[in-house]
Amino acid sequence: MGKRLEYDEGQAAGRLRVTRSAFRWAVHTGAVPAPDAGPGLWSRAAVEAMDADAIRAGLPEDPLSGRGAADVLAQALGTPNPSWGAGPAVVTAFAVREMVKAGFLTDLSGDPAQPALHPDQVAALAAHPDLARLLAQAVPIGPDQAAQRLGVRRCDFDHLVRLGWVRHAQEVKVKFGAARGGTVWVPLYRADHIDRVPLVHPEVDWPALRALGKGQRSPLARLAVSARGTR
Repeated sequence: MGKRLEYDEGQAAGRLRVTRSAFRWAVHTGAVPAPDAGPGLWSRAAVEAMDADAIRAGLPEDPLSGRGAADVLAQALGTPNPSWGAGPAVVTAFAVREMVKAGFLTDLSGDPAQPALHPDQVAALAAHPDLARLLAQAVPIGPDQAAQRLGVRRCDFDHLVRLGWVRHAQEVKVKFGAARGGTVWVPLYRADHIDRVPLVHPEVDWPALRALGKGQRSPLARLAVSARGTR
């Protein structure tokens, strides 16, 4: 069998005896040159010239999972995520994936649904002075999360939507079982838009609205639809 003349990233990482995540990080930082033998392919000469020790040094510890990165970012905001299953997360793995899409983090896993992140890059993002705004801009939230963010019941939030005070930024398809309606479109909202609603509508008694219990009629129910919005 002849010698291999071209290597993809997995083959190159195996030849160098480094992890694929470390190899991908080295590509990202430039410690590994761009592919020279075609898309995603390196020549034998290029692989033999690579410094395996330098590649390992670039990622000396295991990468963080999406949940692990989310916990680091939540801690940096001063609002730590609760332990698994103990309540809704302040920063979710979904939020981390959106930060990857926005270019703030580099996924080293090759699987967008299960990202692997460099701990140092996550720490650098966590130290960003405008982290809360970056998350709010990059990460859309669903109606239940939006209601929780405002501290109101979901039925009160639905009235805010009816009144035109909040508008979704995008919609995504979500597959549920047949008993829950099958595939449905779910609206997603920008967190920074949600945060502005109480400021734009000071006529609402927000503390009283947030204090309403189950079954109590919402004072928003009697309000007529207005063209006034939050943007």
